[in-house]
Amino acid sequence: KFPKPLNYSTMKFSMLAIAAAALSAGVNGFAVNQVPAARTFAVRQSTMLKATEVETDKMAALATAANEARGLAMDSIAAAHSGHMGLPLGAAEIGASLYGSQMTYNAKDPQWMNRDRFILSAGHGSMFLYSWLNLAGFDLPMEEVKNFRQHHSMTPGHPEFPNSEHNTPGIECTTGPLGQGVANAVGFAVSEKMAAAKYNTEEHTIFDHHIYALAGDGCFQEGVSAEAAAFAAHEKLDNLIVLYDANEVTLDKMAEYTQSEDILKRYESYGWEVYDIDGHDLAVVEETIAAAKASDNGKPKFIKCNTIIGKGMEETEGTNAAHGEAGVPYVDAAKKNIGLPDGEKWYVSEGTRDFFGDVQAKNEAVYNEWQATYKAWSEANPDMAKELEAAIADEVMSAEEMIAAIPELESGAEATRVSGYKAIQEISKLVPNYISGSADLHGSTRNYIDGGGNFGAGFDKSYEGKNLYFGIREHAMGSILNGIAYHGIFKASGSTFLVFVDYFRPTVRVAGLAELNRVSWILTHDSIGVGEDGPTHQPVETVSGLRVFPNVDVYRPGDAEETVAAFVSSVTRKEGPTALIFSRQNMDQNDALPAAERRAGALKGAYIAKKETEDLDTIVIATGSEVQHALKAAADKPGVRVVSMPCMEAYERQSDEYKEEVLPSSCTKRVAMEAGVSGLWYKYASKVVGVDRFGFSAPGDTVMSELGMTAENLSSVLESLS
Repeated sequence: KFPKPLNYSTMKFSMLAIAAAALSAGVNGFAVNQVPAARTFAVRQSTMLKATEVETDKMAALATAANEARGLAMDSIAAAHSGHMGLPLGAAEIGASLYGSQMTYNAKDPQWMNRDRFILSAGHGSMFLYSWLNLAGFDLPMEEVKNFRQHHSMTPGHPEFPNSEHNTPGIECTTGPLGQGVANAVGFAVSEKMAAAKYNTEEHTIFDHHIYALAGDGCFQEGVSAEAAAFAAHEKLDNLIVLYDANEVTLDKMAEYTQSEDILKRYESYGWEVYDIDGHDLAVVEETIAAAKASDNGKPKFIKCNTIIGKGMEETEGTNAAHGEAGVPYVDAAKKNIGLPDGEKWYVSEGTRDFFGDVQAKNEAVYNEWQATYKAWSEANPDMAKELEAAIADEVMSAEEMIAAIPELESGAEATRVSGYKAIQEISKLVPNYISGSADLHGSTRNYIDGGGNFGAGFDKSYEGKNLYFGIREHAMGSILNGIAYHGIFKASGSTFLVFVDYFRPTVRVAGLAELNRVSWILTHDSIGVGEDGPTHQPVETVSGLRVFPNVDVYRPGDAEETVAAFVSSVTRKEGPTALIFSRQNMDQNDALPAAERRAGALKGAYIAKKETEDLDTIVIATGSEVQHALKAAADKPGVRVVSMPCMEAYERQSDEYKEEVLPSSCTKRVAMEAGVSGLWYKYASKVVGVDRFGFSAPGDTVMSELGMTAENLSSVLESLS
């Protein structure tokens, strides 16, 4: 019934093509002798061919839509004199099949929770996506298609997840950095599996959708896609379908110049089900995607769609010149060549609009049936329904309420990674859709959720588990976490040593850009205090490197109660993601100040940890493990105030009055202290006690002492300012 993996799908003639030939010959061409038995066969054959005729009409409509989508892309890129024409023209049949037949969605309700998701990993081909969203009836007007890549348009150069800058219905994911979308799609698939396991019941299925990603050569050359592909196969994410736009072209050269692998064998070795098809044969594309959807065999699906880049533009098709806007001078001729009306810009036929009206009606019928199922499910499971609806709406208690609900930790001297372990247990109770994972470091990063179970397939794992084991795949972990956040149900965190955040730094940047408040990172072993492992594992520049990202909060708490506040902020913040920076080594608690005050102050990013007892003379600003040193150094100095600043970004969002209260402008004698590079601290202080060099291998206390991270050294600096 369906195409088989690999070579079967490359057959040149599909059953639909044969049926179309039969139609052209007429039914009687198959009924030679009109004997009773033959007449009975002819009636059955006639019924079959009528059904096939409908299917043939559908194929013709899809082919027409594919060419009109090509025309939209050509016109918009020509108008902008900017953009990438190759993919929208080369993958048009794939778009026609997905949006015109295979995907289930409701263009009138683009946030429907059980819609199929489509991710354009090759984000440079964004006009592919904008063309199909317009044709499929999403609220993306033709004026916005014409406004491609212009200021404040709904059609930016690369697809952007709805945020404060853009809100384009139907965009599921911010893509552009190649390979990220493939790995994001794995995160979507994780989230769908988890939602199905958590919320489906024997009587009602409310989650059963598929995740589609379209990617090109560049996506598969980037290592992040390989990491994610291995994870997806290992955890048997068979709800994931990746389509490879295999046009044998990269930007500089033909792809053979830089790659010679057999990608089908590579993905098959991971454990994927693989197909190899003609990406321009609509019938085969249709059959193959349908087969991939129907195959619940525990294998994600990889469909190599052999295509011609820039198809339809003879001057550039099949060459690396087709990638960008080099084809602009040939647009009018190319449109005429593929059968579009001469001289008419942004042409869409009434037939195509009618066809997609029928597609919408079909999808709405599925949608309405699902709504009835959901209503019955929610009536039968009111508590689950309330939890799910709150998760989708991102409704959690306020930070202040959550702070009050978490008992005081009453810790002695301990590492903030240990405090974090205590805090994450409480967060998991208060935020039911909170999940966490680690890149093979749960035992060190201490972010395992007790009693939460482990996510995945086999061993002691299930798809309902709250703890994810990513293996030693930091880059994929970052992208998968983003994908979970984009999917819009779970809040996800992932952990590794701070120094290894550079492995997934690109995903942190995109999370900030996309305003993904549902994602956070738990980054431990935060400084030269790591000690014996030496400078390869002692981050000095890394915290500042995270702080320079716009819209990313970076918390480096100074004790257990500040750690609670940091965790609370990470799950209650609405504007973007949070990095939680925790220590390996023990640190003292500031028990001189009540826990409630430390928590409240940390939520504001900075607060007075020790107030002067005489006229204010000097302010010491410290963060993380250096707060304890600041408190000791100032203990016998009545004119010195200590300010703990666990989060610069949160502090900067406070009112001018609050900031003046904490750091009065009248006091210019200020010293900052952190076991890391000093540069950013000069915004707040005229003198910085920092570490502007790499560390060395020795016990942590020795490294700290040798590089000046002690109360004694800070006290000497303060005395030198007197």
